[in-house]
Amino acid sequence: MTDAKLDEILDRLDADLPQAIDRLMGFLRIPSISTDPAHDADVQRAAEWLRDELVGLGFTADIRPTKGHPMVVAWTPQGTERTLLFYGHYDVQPVDPLHLWDRPPFEPAVEDTPAGNVIRGRGASDDKGQLMTFLEACRAWKAVHGELPRGLTLLFEGEEESGSPSLIPFLEEHRDELSQSLALICDTARYADGRPAISTQLRGLVGEEIIVRGADRDLHSGSFGGLAANPIQILCNALAALKDKDGTVTLPGFYDGTTDLTDTQRRDWEGLEFDAAEFLQRVGLKHPIGEKGRMPLEMVWNRPTAEINGITGGYTGDGFKTVLPAEARAKVSFRLTGTQDPAAIRKAFRDHVCSFLPEDCSVEFAEHGGSPASVMDVSDPAFVAAREALGQEWGREAVFIGMGGSIPVAGDFKRLLGMDSLLVGFARDDDRIHSPNEKYDVESFAKGARSWARILAALR
Repeated sequence: MTDAKLDEILDRLDADLPQAIDRLMGFLRIPSISTDPAHDADVQRAAEWLRDELVGLGFTADIRPTKGHPMVVAWTPQGTERTLLFYGHYDVQPVDPLHLWDRPPFEPAVEDTPAGNVIRGRGASDDKGQLMTFLEACRAWKAVHGELPRGLTLLFEGEEESGSPSLIPFLEEHRDELSQSLALICDTARYADGRPAISTQLRGLVGEEIIVRGADRDLHSGSFGGLAANPIQILCNALAALKDKDGTVTLPGFYDGTTDLTDTQRRDWEGLEFDAAEFLQRVGLKHPIGEKGRMPLEMVWNRPTAEINGITGGYTGDGFKTVLPAEARAKVSFRLTGTQDPAAIRKAFRDHVCSFLPEDCSVEFAEHGGSPASVMDVSDPAFVAAREALGQEWGREAVFIGMGGSIPVAGDFKRLLGMDSLLVGFARDDDRIHSPNEKYDVESFAKGARSWARILAALR
């Protein structure tokens, strides 16, 4: 593509920005909360909205049913260009607690803030706004070239926020159709200081729920205390023993498959000048903890974790009730790196909990997701081309970063479809995704669309 053609596309995106925001607003008004059965019809409506938008844009598109919420698949004719699969999700998180929202979460609006104009509403950043940056780039491309980019396949999921239970069966069933030379994923963010970023590694995830049961009823602590087993105590003992005093996870074989930073990674990450104390101050903390001898970014991007996410049991209402509870519950998650095996981690954890259990008590486990870590092959020229394209748009060199979170679809694409993923997103770390008052900067939306246009041009 000539520079003149690319400039026309970028000019078209700038001129069409108000209409693009209006289109996003229509999408955001649909309360497509995938975790709540009360919103099943809304999730379907969002899929239909998206399909109709794609068809109107010139894609061939249809809705594919699954055992859960549907997938939306779209494509353009093949050409001589590299084939690409673009992935996003159209479902959103629940909005609770509703009273903390400054405006109704599904009545989006553009707000003028001291930091600039923002689009406020559930899904604005995660992931409807990000998804639409790619569609707007395609719209401007067609306006200039008279046709959409060739060799594109689009996959939009309706269950990402509820654990993607239908995704793997869908990928396996449609492997031939969806396998391309490279995946593009938009569900990520810029680096903390605003620099554009390409995420090249993601931590995996194992989630477990535990229920420890003792007596067949709550017991009076005066009559039974000191004699009967207390499920809360049993559970707390097991959870406390997950780490030693230095923060090292004690599960046998837990660190099998983890890797240290390469010299290049260490140099690049040190160059990001991450300030752990400043990062923690944003959430009311001051002092970093964690493994001794590890740099802060290494701990959140390249080291595994074991975290207690919730624990309940007994009487927690107003006043006081002296009971030994019949049961206690906890939710625990592990973030994985390298080649750690989710199944092995799960088994080691369950064995650990069971080792604390008295003979007349029982434990029940429930799985909540399990996916390995993902590491991309940045020797692919597409990563260099995308990095240069992002630098041209943002006026700052794009950085290769890790992610502390998990985007299991990237690992699924590599494991099931045999392709790496180029993870490029334009969210900010203060977008309040999954929280009340979610927002997406108008600048992020506008420059995100321009960035995708540049990346598409660079990969043609």
